[in-house]
Amino acid sequence: MTTLFENGRIIGPSRTWETGWLLVDEKTILAMGHGQAPSFDNINRIDAQGLTLLPGFIDVHVHGAIGYEAMDNDPDATRAMARFYAQHGVTSYLPTTWTDSRERIQATLDHIAEMQGPQSDGATILGVHLEGPYLDVSKRGAQLEEYVRRADQEEATAFLDAGVIRLLSLAPEYEENFWLIEECRRRGITVSAAHTNATHDQMMAGIDRGVTHATHTFNAMVGLHHREPGGLGAVMVRPEVFCEIIADTIHVHPTATKILYAAKGPDRVVLITDAVRVAGLPDGTYEDAGRQVVVRDGAIHLTSGTLAGSSLTMDRALRNWLQVTGEPLEVIWRCSSLNAAQSIGVSDRKGSLEVGKDADIVLVDDDINVRLTMAEGRIVYQAES
Repeated sequence: MTTLFENGRIIGPSRTWETGWLLVDEKTILAMGHGQAPSFDNINRIDAQGLTLLPGFIDVHVHGAIGYEAMDNDPDATRAMARFYAQHGVTSYLPTTWTDSRERIQATLDHIAEMQGPQSDGATILGVHLEGPYLDVSKRGAQLEEYVRRADQEEATAFLDAGVIRLLSLAPEYEENFWLIEECRRRGITVSAAHTNATHDQMMAGIDRGVTHATHTFNAMVGLHHREPGGLGAVMVRPEVFCEIIADTIHVHPTATKILYAAKGPDRVVLITDAVRVAGLPDGTYEDAGRQVVVRDGAIHLTSGTLAGSSLTMDRALRNWLQVTGEPLEVIWRCSSLNAAQSIGVSDRKGSLEVGKDADIVLVDDDINVRLTMAEGRIVYQAES
């Protein structure tokens, strides 16, 4: 099907058209321009009515929502999550694992390998974000302590051989994990520093080995001190590192968020949700993996008080990011799409509105309320009029 978006504000990688048009043929952006659209025959026309067309949001760190998680390994659950994410402007994402047994992790990799790709009425699955199990137990957060371990070569190679991992989060300070950083780099898999007690110098060494991404920056890492800048200081000053941020104003104070933006700028911050099973559910107490989690006022905690993921959605993340940074949308749009695409190596086809790229498009109003989501040329969500 050929679809024309017209009368929309279009934010492209190098310019913004206050009034423009965009033509989609099958799954690809075929043409676009400013002003009124040319005449086309036999097409589906969508009047954007002055709303803004953005590249679809890419969430590279999301565990679950609405009662489901990636490690349920249930096709219906996976499809339901993809639908939920699409309702909030996400056009592609990485289902994210927890630290768990080898058998459970392998089962999830095999499940996502079967499910990856376009979903009929939801966001496209690009692969897996393997968060753990090769972490630092003292910085485990809500990860299960009994499964935190160092990288066994036979086990980790089997995970990589599933062929579905695009992003792998580990603690880069451990010698047993060094080979895995280098092997991921050889295979084109992005390595992220996560749940780590790395000092400044250890993190710098990890980046030299091939770490180019930081998992939920500030959270579960050594913070900034003026005599020991910590792992945080290292990822903030190294220009090649993309830094995730959970922009819910709960995981990271707005002032700290501004400091990160001042250090990294609009080109190296990646908005994520880190959403978990209870995201999208009402406030209350829920059972998850044998533990009680409490949802209250947008925050999710274990009964111990430890933050246990978030209930954030990508549209709210971008809305918060606009408010905290004070920057206009035409400057920081890339934090919800292109930066993630570049970090995981898919920016040749995703992450920006350009001719020849996948038609991953979200139509939003001035308050970043999602009115329509298109994933690879398919309308997967449309708000009621």
